[in-house]
Amino acid sequence: MAELVQQSSLATRRGKAVLALLCSVAFLDFVDASIVNVALPSIRTDLGFSEQSLQWVPSAYLLTYGGFMLLGGRAADLLGRRRILVSGTAVIAISSLLGGLAQSSGLLIGARLVQGIGAAMMLPAALSILTTTFKEGPERHKALGVWGGVGGLASAAGVLFGGLLTEGAGWRWVMFVNPLAALFVLAGVFALLRSDQPRRAPLANFDVLGSLLATSGLLLLVYSLVEAPAQGWGAMRTIGGLVAAASLLATFVFNEQRHRNPLLPLSIFRVRGLAVADVTQLIAFAGFLSLFFLLTLYMQNVLGYSPIQTGAAYLPLCFGVGISAGISSQLLSSLGTRPVIVAGCLIAAAGVYWLSRIPVDGSFLTDLLPGMMVMSMGLGAVFVGVTTAANAGVPGDKAGLAAALLNTCQQIGGALGLAVFSVISTSRTTDLLGSGTPPPEALTSGFQRALLCSSITLVAAAVLALRSTNTRGEHEENPEGMEPALAAIGSEAE
Repeated sequence: MAELVQQSSLATRRGKAVLALLCSVAFLDFVDASIVNVALPSIRTDLGFSEQSLQWVPSAYLLTYGGFMLLGGRAADLLGRRRILVSGTAVIAISSLLGGLAQSSGLLIGARLVQGIGAAMMLPAALSILTTTFKEGPERHKALGVWGGVGGLASAAGVLFGGLLTEGAGWRWVMFVNPLAALFVLAGVFALLRSDQPRRAPLANFDVLGSLLATSGLLLLVYSLVEAPAQGWGAMRTIGGLVAAASLLATFVFNEQRHRNPLLPLSIFRVRGLAVADVTQLIAFAGFLSLFFLLTLYMQNVLGYSPIQTGAAYLPLCFGVGISAGISSQLLSSLGTRPVIVAGCLIAAAGVYWLSRIPVDGSFLTDLLPGMMVMSMGLGAVFVGVTTAANAGVPGDKAGLAAALLNTCQQIGGALGLAVFSVISTSRTTDLLGSGTPPPEALTSGFQRALLCSSITLVAAAVLALRSTNTRGEHEENPEGMEPALAAIGSEAE
């Protein structure tokens, strides 16, 4: 059962328009993950959040995003990618509107939970449309390079936009911009993307048990990681949650081996390099996403930056990611993905190490800007290289699943990084405050230690990437030597 997508060329006007549309979906999705962070103090004051409950404004999105990603990606393969993309975009628009209108903390958290489900549908559908639309080789490398660059750019731009909107129109516009953006996305989808081809019994023998096991296991895993800093890593609640999540996911794998039409066909891991690329994404993002969290706290709580100053501080980083992504996409065809990923992780590690030396009376130009620019050059390269490696040689009928696997690893990595490094920072700060150290020095020392650990994590990602397959063209990754769309014919019989 295959969904054959007529391929476009980047040399055509339509091909460029399709790529721009899909990248706008990625931009909207990645911005949503970070745009609320700078607005959290204003949200707390307006809606009466407690310190403990406030963390669920960003975490609620992360929870359902990571938990439903695998199901969303497989649904795109089985039910039609344009159909799932439209549905996910509509869910994002409606939930964001409700979140912006929220008059209570519970309604805002509920809206963020639904937002995450919409994103889990929208992103894998868009990425799989990209990989099945542009033909293999340099053209797809360029398209994935642009996608990866936009993803890295949006991760930093979310903080910038959050600051501008919070101090300008107010924090509610952090949510209201999504319905407006979704209207443009939906108009582009209906104008540029062909309707999904009719499919023969896409839900025949659908893996209901596998869907329940995977979603509940991933939800519990992300929830346990998000709650670990508050509960403590040694708490029975944390340990029990992680053990239960591992048990559910292990049962899921056992179920997939026996099911006729599995949610996650394990044969996808026969694609050379896919598993290593996904795990590299997980480890790298544990280091990347925690950096934005730690630096934002440092700028606001130590240096006294306002939300708009904090957001503006990330503007050079955004340009750096864009430049790096453009350079990296050009290097893929000649060097391959492995050197790009390894170099990107090491460059990013050097930039984060530089930032780990931030002083209490830090200056943006001398203490923040150099390290942020170095890190941005690595971030763009990692995004482009890993995205290309994780989608190379994947059969066309499993493109949504491959996209979901990559982004699930990204979300779990982000949750893991925030859980671990926030504990490292808080523990160091608490110890110093207990010994009489002034709060600014204690906070800064905590951020320094957490950033140092983050840089070590990125070095570990570089070491793992050394074992990845060096992808230059898609034929290298397809063992049958067939076009991905053609190789998909009959593969559902697996």
